[in-house]
Amino acid sequence: MPNVNAKQIIIDEIKGKLEGASSIALVDYRGLTVEQDTIMRRSMRESGVEYKVYKNSMISFAIKGTEFESLDKHLAGPTAMAISYQDATAGPRVLAEVAKTNDNLEFKAGIVEGNYYDAKGIAAIGSIAPREELLGRLLGSFKSPISSFARVIKEIANSKGGAEAE
Repeated sequence: MPNVNAKQIIIDEIKGKLEGASSIALVDYRGLTVEQDTIMRRSMRESGVEYKVYKNSMISFAIKGTEFESLDKHLAGPTAMAISYQDATAGPRVLAEVAKTNDNLEFKAGIVEGNYYDAKGIAAIGSIAPREELLGRLLGSFKSPISSFARVIKEIANSKGGAEAE
């Protein structure tokens, strides 16, 4: 009986982490050195992402009946979970950054804001720039036409003002 209780505690822990998660990315971490793993975990913490390794059976029990249930078919072999809460792309982005320099880290699948992505899809999500950068680009694209419009209006006002003075 103590073994069953210990397993239930882990399952409840995973369920607790899933509540409020905006995304989960599953990866196969085989072949990472301790140094690479340490650097990756530090990057995860700095990005507000939880990174943890659980037994596949524990993850499977925990995701049953949740929006993450479609990940069950990918729970084979060593599996680590990157759970993002604030920025849905943070976990996949950090993992994608590590995968660029380490062929051993392989995406399995993921769920981002309720949408399922296979390995290629979650890797593509990882290549998306951070939210702040995307907003900056958007504002920059708005600024240019508005600035041009303001200059044209000013020139029109100056030309009409100059014509009336003569």
